[in-house]
Formats: sequence, structure tokens, C-alpha cells
Amino acid sequence: MTALANNIGDLLTRRAALNPEREAVYDVARGLRLSFSELAERAHRLANALIDDGVKPGDRVGLLLMNSAEFIESFFAIARLGAVVVPLNWRLTAEELRFILQDSGTATLIFDDEFADTVDALVGFEDRTGLTRLLGVGAPAVPGTRDYTAFRDQGAPAAPPLGARDQDALYIMYTSGTTGLPKGVVHTHESALWGVLTISATADLRPGDRYLQALPLFHVGALTPGTLCVYLGVTSIVMRSFDPAAAWKLIEEERVTTGLLVPAMLNFMLQVPSFEGFDRSALRWMMSGAAPVPVSLIERYAELSIDILQVYGLTETCGPACLIDSENALTRVGSTGRGFFHSDVKIVGDDGSPCAAGAPGEVWVRGRHIMREYWNRPDATAETLVDGWLRTGDVAIMDEDGFVYIQDRIKDMIISGGENIYPAEVENVLLGAPGVADAAVIGMASARWGESPLAILVRDDPELTEAAVLAHCQSRLARFKQPRAVRFVDSIPRNPSGKILKRVLRDQFPEPAPE
Repeated sequence: MTALANNIGDLLTRRAALNPEREAVYDVARGLRLSFSELAERAHRLANALIDDGVKPGDRVGLLLMNSAEFIESFFAIARLGAVVVPLNWRLTAEELRFILQDSGTATLIFDDEFADTVDALVGFEDRTGLTRLLGVGAPAVPGTRDYTAFRDQGAPAAPPLGARDQDALYIMYTSGTTGLPKGVVHTHESALWGVLTISATADLRPGDRYLQALPLFHVGALTPGTLCVYLGVTSIVMRSFDPAAAWKLIEEERVTTGLLVPAMLNFMLQVPSFEGFDRSALRWMMSGAAPVPVSLIERYAELSIDILQVYGLTETCGPACLIDSENALTRVGSTGRGFFHSDVKIVGDDGSPCAAGAPGEVWVRGRHIMREYWNRPDATAETLVDGWLRTGDVAIMDEDGFVYIQDRIKDMIISGGENIYPAEVENVLLGAPGVADAAVIGMASARWGESPLAILVRDDPELTEAAVLAHCQSRLARFKQPRAVRFVDSIPRNPSGKILKRVLRDQFPEPAPE
């Protein structure tokens, strides 16, 4: 197996051979700088140590890690040996993570010490998650955990043989489903490579660039660009977690040239006192996605001579679908651009035929970067993948020049600070609360987060209070999924088939979220 396209883990090995001394990663929180040769050696050692410890191609390895050098080296190590990465959203509760671990069949977990309590709860569940190998970064006090650094460093430094290629699974990334249960999106070494290739052929990212990595690496919007940085020899400036003042400081001190931030992050950066005083002369542009970028935000950054390039994509597309370029970012404000270089995009009506220019329909995307399947969900896979096209569930129009304008979300998804929230999942939790007879969840506008969940309830206990409902959600939902407010009604509007009429509720409750 020598072809470049075979294995994502091999990208790091090849980049280290070409540019061994070039800086690969600056882990800001640790003050750690690694060249490509140093990063590759750490990844090779970890891969060999995992192989020696019994991890085989196809085994699933979970990563419950903050943004760090350890996350990046683990991803490339697991990819090279042929195991399957399961990136875990560290904002989830232990109960939510348990489902993902059990559904994916994850047996090995690499985790940060700050998540020790969560992992302790996971291994303590009566119906155990199936975890048999725990590796802790920072020596967390969880029974049965081995120190990650010592484990990694016992491995041989030479690159191990490639254990997977082409259509073999690379990672399973869980995204919430409209049924309330997360679905595992399976990307392969081939689909991930083509995700990298289509961004490389479309976006103005250059060898030697310095990329601000501020989104969590468990997101496809960070993991795919992180892979692209290795492919192109770009330095990743890795923030453990996002801080707007620190981001401006890094842009100045590290001569950041580009990156990707969700609209809420961009908005927070404009709230930093005296942010205009930071030197941003190296910054060419910043990509933004996960939610529509407000026109006012694009214009405000244009006044600072910073292009905001709106991107549209999904976990199922490995990130890329559409991108607006610098030339059109201001002349076609509100558009997410045309399809990426290796991506086909069309707008389809209810009958499956292409829509005329300017007519709304569902966005369909095709390309070699599309997911292979939903893990163990053939029904959902068949519903979403049609004749090589991915049905996105999003409504948009396309103008005569091929520019796409996202209109709405068919699946009623709420996007809060870049995080996807599916109302059905929250509704399931609310319906389990004592005194709740019926429940609906919609998004309400939030100046801070873009959107926040609003719970609309029918109660069968007249004494039920908003405080009691919110308290019920606290231990059952990640914080970003918890409703910001509760409204009580006599009935939830539904159509004859029982589907909640969310549009009616949005008209009934148009107020903004409490901040």
C-alpha cells in the first residue's frame, strides 16, 4: 500500500518526510510547538503502542479530548493502524455518551483528566459501556486508567504498516437525529481525502499558512480542516477552547492567516474591548459556517478589511458543500456560494426534479466526500443517500449563476453557538418530566448564540413550574441543549398525522431568548 490516497494517517508521514522541520502544531494551552517530524513520531509511537496492546484494524477508539496535540496525533495514529476514530463531544453528559459508546462498540477510550468524573460514571454504569482500555492524558484518577504519555512513548518511533485504505471506515462522528437518537456518520479514508481535496481546490489555503484551530476537533468543521493543514503543510494554531480576546492576541502574535469560526464566535470577538488595536495584517480571510452568517457581521468585518467567507456543509459531506469566495462575499451577501470544486449541488423539488432558478427546494449534494453510511442504520442511510446524492434536509434557492441561498431547515434543527440541537431529543427528555403531558421545542433568536431552545409544554400538574422543568433537564442534557425558557399552553398544534406544527409555534412565540 503505497498510493497517497490509501490512508489518511499516511498523510502525516508523507508531510513529515517532505517538510520535517516546518511547524505543524502550536498547542497554545501547553505552550507546545511540534514540527511535522515530531508530530509524526508521536503518532507513530502511539500507533505502535496500540498495536502492541491488541488494538486491531476496525476496532473503535473513542477520543474524549479537548483541542490539543494529543487529539491530532491520536487521530493520525488510529487512522494509520486502521482502527476507527470515534470523536466524542465533551459537552455531552455521561448518559448521552454511553449511548454513543455502546452503539459504536467502542472499547478503547483516550480522555483528558478534566473528564475523569464523566469517565468514572461511564465505567460505573450497571449496563457497562464495553470499555476495556482507558488511556488518560494528565494521569486522571479513574480505576484501570493508564497514563497516555507513558503508554505512547513505549511504542516504536518507526511508521507501522497501513492497516486500512480506501473504503475502510476512518471515523464515526455522531450527529443528533430527528428521532431523538444520535446517528453515527461513517466516513472512510477515501471520503475524508476527497473532503480535503475539494477544499484545497476551492479555498485560498496555501502551504506555509497559519490556521487558527478554534472549533472543537470533535466537529467535522475542525477535523477536516485539521487534516487539510497536514496535507498542505499548514501550521495549526490550536486553541484548547475558544476565547475571543485570546483569539485576537493569537492572530497578532502568531501571524494567523486564516481559520474557521462560527458566527457566534465572530460576534464575540467584536465585543472584545479595543479589539481594533490588535495587529491583524496577516489575516487574509476567515471562513464561517454551521449557521447563516448575519449580513451585518459580514459588513462589520469588511470594514476591518477581513473577508468572511460563508461555507455550507454537513457532517455527512465531510464538511464541504458550498463556499462563497472573496470576490463575491460582499456583492452576493447572504449567499453561501457555489458548490466546492469536487462537489455537485442541486436544488430539488418534492417530485425529485431540479428546481428552476430562484425556486425553493431541498439541497442535494454529490461527491466522493459524501459519507459511506449511517452506522448500523440502513433505513436512515437509504432515506438519505439517493442515486449517489445526499439529501440534506435543508431548503434553499439557487440563482441563475449557481449561487445558493439557504432558506430554512426541513428538519427543524436548532443551531446554538455552532452546535446542532434537534428538538425531538429535547422533547423526549421533557416528556419524561413529572407533570408534563405534551412538549414541543423550537428555536428562539439569541443575540449571543444565534438560537436557543424554547420549551413549550402542556402540563397535567397545574403546580408545575418553569424552574422544575429546567432542573429536570440539567442532568439529562448537555448545557447547550437545555431550554433557556419554558412556556405553558393548553395544547400543542399538530397536523392530522400528529406532526407538531413548528411554524405555528414560531409565530406564537416570536420573543428573543433571555440572555
